[in-house]
Amino acid sequence: MKSLNSAAQAVSTSRRRLLFGAAAASAGAMLVGCTSNESNDSKSEDSAAQVADDKPGKKVTIGYAGPQADHGWLNAVNEQAKGRAEKYEDVTLEMTEGSNDNAQQIGQIETLINKKVDVLVILPSDGKALTQVGLRAMRAGIPVVNLDRIFDNPQAYRCYVGGDNYGMGLNAGRYIGEQLKKKKNAKVVELAGVDNLELTQDRTRGFDDALKNYPNIKKVARQAAEFTVESGQSKMAQLLRAQPQFDALWNHDDDQGVGAERAIEQAGRDEFLMVGGAGSKHAMDAIKADKGVLKATVLYPPTMAASAIDLARALAQGKGIGGLAEFEIPASLTLYSAVVTKDNVDEYMPTGFN
Repeated sequence: MKSLNSAAQAVSTSRRRLLFGAAAASAGAMLVGCTSNESNDSKSEDSAAQVADDKPGKKVTIGYAGPQADHGWLNAVNEQAKGRAEKYEDVTLEMTEGSNDNAQQIGQIETLINKKVDVLVILPSDGKALTQVGLRAMRAGIPVVNLDRIFDNPQAYRCYVGGDNYGMGLNAGRYIGEQLKKKKNAKVVELAGVDNLELTQDRTRGFDDALKNYPNIKKVARQAAEFTVESGQSKMAQLLRAQPQFDALWNHDDDQGVGAERAIEQAGRDEFLMVGGAGSKHAMDAIKADKGVLKATVLYPPTMAASAIDLARALAQGKGIGGLAEFEIPASLTLYSAVVTKDNVDEYMPTGFN
């Protein structure tokens, strides 16, 4: 338990250094510094004062609206947002119940707009369908941090924070490619997510692009599932029946991966390695135990919600973030999809979700 706590502290410290260093300043502070006769030390202090940090500042109310937490990752996102907000004495979090019904989520966001919250963090159930309510908030003078599922119109948000679906596929493909690069006529299969979602298509595209670098590897089958345990089990069973032998499996989602593992165990198959997606605690525990086919998972970090709260707070307080030369908070922040293996699983274990 002590090692996990140490790892959690390391991850937390690293994230704070990224967001709350002392290098960035607002344009206004820079202008004052350039025209002032004060010493360099004074200018440094003025600049640092314009960068968000952990110290209490102007009180802000952040409205948070996300979809229903009917999936392990979505529940982890909500918990990350709540936990991050609780660390700040100057933040009040107005959190909606969450809904997968577009009209209901729009109504929840409109309620937050009417309450005149200082800033909104929105993870839309459907980015395209909720673009107009994002525009309404921005026109009302409420900055929007668009989380994960992006709006159609960049005018509907001030800052976007999300994962890299293409990068997930790319890094999954690279990992598998490196494991199999010496194997002649290697075969891989793919257990995808919901096929009509752009994120699923991006993950497959990244995976296919990575495999182009390994001419000895051929993808022999692809089966779409639905990001659920039940669909993972049934669709994986179909793949196993259709493919009597292969060398690697990439599964897009660790929740449906639980079902896939059941199907694999029931079939008595172990001739291949499996790579998961998202970074659940179950997957990390299995990778650490190293007793089955699951050897790695590619992260889609739920910590993006904590980062969204950090950015929302900084926006509402009119501050920048450290570690960058820019005066303003970036328009977008895309998180990296790290590959978690037995070698580094302890480092990432604190971010695993149930």
